[in-house]
Amino acid sequence: MSQVLLPVTESGTLFFRCNICGANCDTLLDQLERETRSCASCGSTPRYRAVIRALTLALFGKPVALPDMERHQEITGLGLTDWDNYAAKLAEKFAYQNTFYHQEPRFDISDPAIAPHLISSQDFIISSDVFEHVAPPVDKAFRNAWMILKPRGVLVLTVPYGLQTETIEHFPDLNDYGLVNQEGSYLLRNVTAAGETQEFRKLVFHGGPGTTLEMRVFARDDLLHRLRQAGFDEVCIHHTPDFAHGVWWPEPWSLPVTARKPVGGSKDETT
Repeated sequence: MSQVLLPVTESGTLFFRCNICGANCDTLLDQLERETRSCASCGSTPRYRAVIRALTLALFGKPVALPDMERHQEITGLGLTDWDNYAAKLAEKFAYQNTFYHQEPRFDISDPAIAPHLISSQDFIISSDVFEHVAPPVDKAFRNAWMILKPRGVLVLTVPYGLQTETIEHFPDLNDYGLVNQEGSYLLRNVTAAGETQEFRKLVFHGGPGTTLEMRVFARDDLLHRLRQAGFDEVCIHHTPDFAHGVWWPEPWSLPVTARKPVGGSKDETT
């Protein structure tokens, strides 16, 4: 991987303009991480800013800051538990709705019965750090995203992924399951389809204990394969930093991915 030259001062400070709220920001580069809240105005992280960069690049062919964007009410979009701050701004610019798994407006991307009015209805879907929490088999979520998008519609996806050979499924036989709190420590109890009882400890939660359970850690190459297998093409990992908008983190993984639904709905296994 080629060396990235960082536009910083001698003090190690990166100056950038937040592409979500438009504020001028500065942050110490050695403290900049994927989940670091580094905009003092809106609290955005590099991941949140990377989502907006990937979305606008896919829609307009260039990265655009939300405050500079004209309204495009002809463009429809769906968010899957998107961050409130950029969700509110996306709703001002597009015919966009944020959805949630546990509250209204409810939507489950893994539901096998997608409402007919949603099929081929959206120009974009944003799923930022959601698919790692979908109960197995996760491929139903990829396929549903493909079904909901219009031809040439784009999925903007972030998930934590690694460079290992295979995706790590924590609970491959998940069937009838629930979390059990035992004196402040959680375990997952599962009864498999064959009737076997399983218990799992040392669980990983995102957002704090007992909130959102990590089901898997994707492998990068497997993630790209699953997108293509679902029918997407133009699958792209967004490696290029955008220092002007504070979109960068030092690790070469868990970067944003965009993928398009092709015209005609054909699958492309060679992109």
